[in-house]
Amino acid sequence: MSVTSGDGQPAPSETAAPSGRRRDRGGRATRSAGAPDFTPIPRLRVPWAPLDILSAEQIERVLDGAYRVLAETGLEIRSPEARTIYARAGALVDDETQIVRLGRDIVEAALAHAPAEFVLHARDPARHLHVGGNTVNFGPVNGAPNITDREGGRRYGDIAAFRDILKITHRLGILHWQGGIVVEPTDRPVPSRHLDCYLAHVECSDIVWAARGVGRPQAEDALAMSAIEHGCSIDDLALRPTLMTVTNVNSPRRVDEEILASIMTLAAAGQCVVITPFTLMGAMAPVTLAGALVQQTAEQLAVVALCQLVRPGAPTVLGGFTSNVDMRTGSPAFGTPEYVRACLATAQLGRRLRLPVRTSAVNASPAVDAQSTYETFFSLQAAILSHSHLINHAAGWLEGGLAASMEKIIVDAEMLRGWAEILKPLAFSDDELAVDAIAGVPAGGHFFGAAHTLARYETAFYRPLLSDWSNYENWRDAGARDATVRATDIWKRARDEWVAPPLDPAIREALAAYVARRREELERTAA
Repeated sequence: MSVTSGDGQPAPSETAAPSGRRRDRGGRATRSAGAPDFTPIPRLRVPWAPLDILSAEQIERVLDGAYRVLAETGLEIRSPEARTIYARAGALVDDETQIVRLGRDIVEAALAHAPAEFVLHARDPARHLHVGGNTVNFGPVNGAPNITDREGGRRYGDIAAFRDILKITHRLGILHWQGGIVVEPTDRPVPSRHLDCYLAHVECSDIVWAARGVGRPQAEDALAMSAIEHGCSIDDLALRPTLMTVTNVNSPRRVDEEILASIMTLAAAGQCVVITPFTLMGAMAPVTLAGALVQQTAEQLAVVALCQLVRPGAPTVLGGFTSNVDMRTGSPAFGTPEYVRACLATAQLGRRLRLPVRTSAVNASPAVDAQSTYETFFSLQAAILSHSHLINHAAGWLEGGLAASMEKIIVDAEMLRGWAEILKPLAFSDDELAVDAIAGVPAGGHFFGAAHTLARYETAFYRPLLSDWSNYENWRDAGARDATVRATDIWKRARDEWVAPPLDPAIREALAAYVARRREELERTAA
């Protein structure tokens, strides 16, 4: 039995040059003149000290407040199984109210097992996901119910749009992990929808992907399909983790049973759990940044502790999503000054706790416009300068997460590739200092024809994907097309030029068989 993805694309040969490059007669990959470079973004490290905005005393006051909330007020844990685990560790559990109160000693003992750094393994070994230290990783839009583009307009997501996002981002090479539910495929049955998503991830890319963060069946199927993809047993995955899940706390201070089931299943299997409280200041959290940080930290630590109680050493990440609402309308706002400060503070708390941190590159704009770009840039810059480790929603997020945008993927790709260039180590050899080259150009002359320039001109500067550096007259005569209009052509070209990554035919068949069997089981159960 075989399965087709509906794409009909052959796997690239092992000798093919990376996207956006050609090979010379000696087999070396060289950049094509005028073509953007689609070589996947390498592992990125931030070479500067992290930007701290809180004093040591302020950090300790936030932590003291969070531990007081855990011990005195507690969280509503809507899972009898989870409450039993907490109780065994010494927590005060009230089954009638479902409130769990955790002493600081219990939480700190659990946190002692949580790794400060870890690796998630991709099908392409060159694309393993390193989490922690000064490494920064970009991930795509996640959880959007709608898909939007200039030609098709705004509409509910479907599996075709889901696969298109994966193809485009894979082709552009701008992500370090491929995301989870990049857009909701509403045309697929709810009970088995996650199977179509997981299969798309395996077929359309070869980097780390994420399980849906709600439900035990969804977590178990992710484990099974990842084990098939990697040619190992589920038990083996604990030794070489491959999966993450990004999951929320139902702030304030509530974690639903289905979310807890997913968390415990993946933690027990040694996979990465990213715990992200949904703490919008003025709505689901206090209106002050200090208060929101206290609540966010309490909710994070309660679930990190649960993961460590389930399996000591399970990889866990503090997720930060604290922003504010528009107090005139109640609408969420992102990429705001408040969001930037929350992002910087969250990463600083993560360093104090020796835990990796996830943040986001987000905006609240309803269109791919200046607002969506500057709000995303503010949040992206804060995430990078804070030394956050996983930056979610870094490509395609629009409308405060209500839509995934094809054009926004391209706008964001330009920013991500620009930051990748900024983060490169600076070269300062004698040749780079160019003292002899300066001496070789007469006063009032130019460097266009200098040997120093001619040896480097093809690769000297960043070559943009989207930016147009024409003068006004040339831009006007070429159609006066702005960046959003140009982005439409680029995402369509990237989708159409996508080539499926290598996938062993036996693995493809095993995945098809698993999906067919599980689809029948899940839909029969739901009937």
